[in-house]
Amino acid sequence: MRAIIAGGTGFIGKNLVDNLKGSDWEIVVLSRSPGKVADIFDSGVIGMRWDNGDWPDMLGPETVVVNLAGENIADGRWTASKKERILTSRIKAGQRLVEVVKQSGVTPAALIQASAVGYYGPHGDKLIDESTPSGSGFLAEVCRQWEASTQELKSMGVRRCVIRTGMVLGDGGALEKMLPPFRNYLGGPPGDGFQGASWIHMADEVGAIRFLMENTAASGAFNLTAPTPVRMRKFSRILGETLDRPYKLKVPPFALRLLFGEMADEVLLSGQLALPKRLQEAGYEFRFATLEDALKDILG
Repeated sequence: MRAIIAGGTGFIGKNLVDNLKGSDWEIVVLSRSPGKVADIFDSGVIGMRWDNGDWPDMLGPETVVVNLAGENIADGRWTASKKERILTSRIKAGQRLVEVVKQSGVTPAALIQASAVGYYGPHGDKLIDESTPSGSGFLAEVCRQWEASTQELKSMGVRRCVIRTGMVLGDGGALEKMLPPFRNYLGGPPGDGFQGASWIHMADEVGAIRFLMENTAASGAFNLTAPTPVRMRKFSRILGETLDRPYKLKVPPFALRLLFGEMADEVLLSGQLALPKRLQEAGYEFRFATLEDALKDILG
C-alpha cells in the first residue's frame, strides 16, 4: 500500500509518518519544499512537490491519500490576513487533490480528510457526537468548507473518511504552550474553566488515522477525540497534579482577548465535549482513554 500525505511535515503529519515507517506502507509526503521533507525524514520517505511533482502517477487502487494540509490555527493572533490564510490554505489543498484525481482519471482507494471538532461550534454541558449538526462561528465555517473541498471525490467512488480532531496531546502542539505557566507555578484554566476540552493522545490520533486508512469498511465523519472529554478546569487540575504544581490560577478572559483577539473566544474560552462514537463503533480501541494516563505517558 502507498500513503500520499499532504501536510506530512506538520505536528500530526510527522507523527503519522513515523507510525507508518517500517511497515508495508510506501510513504509520499507532498510539500512546497521537498528538501524540507528530506531534512525531517530519512531515505524511507519520498518528498514531492504539490504543483509539479510526479505524485499523480502514484494514484491507484493501492493508494490512500491523507489530507492534513492547512495553516496553523493557533499560531498567532487572528488578523484578517491570518483568517484568510487559515481558510484558503485548507480549501486550496482539497481542491487541488480533486483536480489531480479528475485530470489523472485514476482514483485512490481512499481519502482521509482532516477537519476539527470546531465543526460543531461552541457547546455547553451537552455531550455531542458525529450526528450533531455544524454550529456557528469562524472555525465552524472553516471546517464546513474544509470538509466540502474534497466532497466531490465521494461521488467519484472514493472511500472518504472525515476526521474531526480535538486537542492533540503530544510533544508539541497545545500542550507545549500550556506547560510553561504550570511549571512556573502559575497554572490554571482559561476563563471560568467550564468550557469543554475534547482531547486525544497523539498515539491515538495517528493510530485512529491508520485504522481508518486500513479499514475498508470505514467511511463518513469520525470524531478523533478520547472517550472521556473534560472541562478545562478538570484538565488544569489533572495537568497540575501530574506536574506536582498548583492549578487554580484562572486566566481572566479580558487578558486572553487582549493577547489573542477573536481566537480567545473561539479556541480558548469555548469548546465542546465530543465523543468518538462512530470510531468506537467501527472497532477502534484507545490506548489512552483517560486524561490521567495520557498526561502521565507524555510528561513522564
